[in-house]
Amino acid sequence: MAMICKIGQDLFRIEPNDKRTGDYRIKKDRIMDSISRHTINHSTKIAYKRLVGKAPGIIFLCGHGSDMEGSKALFLENWAQQQGRAFLRFDYSGHGRSDGVFLETNISNWTADAIAVLDDLSEGPQILVGSSLGGWIMLNVALARPDRVAGLIGIAAAPDFTEDLIWQPLDAQSRADMQATGHIAMANPYADDPVIYPYHLIEDGRQHLRLRGPLPIHVPVRLLQGMNDAEVPWQTATRLADCLESDDVMLHFDKTATHRFSEPAQLQLIETTITELLDRLGAD
Repeated sequence: MAMICKIGQDLFRIEPNDKRTGDYRIKKDRIMDSISRHTINHSTKIAYKRLVGKAPGIIFLCGHGSDMEGSKALFLENWAQQQGRAFLRFDYSGHGRSDGVFLETNISNWTADAIAVLDDLSEGPQILVGSSLGGWIMLNVALARPDRVAGLIGIAAAPDFTEDLIWQPLDAQSRADMQATGHIAMANPYADDPVIYPYHLIEDGRQHLRLRGPLPIHVPVRLLQGMNDAEVPWQTATRLADCLESDDVMLHFDKTATHRFSEPAQLQLIETTITELLDRLGAD
């Protein structure tokens, strides 16, 4: 099966070239070139790409500081196009090509973006696929729009990360410094520059904590989690499964997977999970 990857600003299709040797060929692909923009609250423009197709559709929710050009989003769009399945990916405000300043936006903003995208840019039931932060946002959307969400797939889902993974591990002095300066810089596992977390992100996150009690979500949920994830502990997935009221919750742990969950075998697992869930929902 062909895959899509991004090199610089260009998009390329990777296709099997020799089944005996496993060699691949790469050629430039243009399926992702056209980006649209949707205005929210009469001011903020959200960048998105939409494929029209069969329902239920798939909406991909990216991670914190990521964008809709990530490998999982591109892989799923390519798969959806091949299947004739409706698909939508977008950038939260302050991310990617959307309006807004990253350090000035928060969980409430990104949840509002996702709800607006669901309401205004999709039709019928949708399966939400949330990666990291997106796994938190998908819960917020499912709670706000239960009649529109047919199923959830979390990939290294990170609900409550602002409280459990940023604030709680800090000692008293670090917390005081963060409150005084309005931010904290933490090591970035993917780059030399640190990740900056503003204090208002912590405060806002407390309005959306989802692992403190039962979650009245009753659709099928699939949680994919790497046990080699250094950013979101695998126990987060089990905590989330315990909180969900749905009886149809399945967890899949990959012992070697990191937080990115983007190796070929992991992308294949995501595809298999979506296919299984569509069958479970009786989709065409």
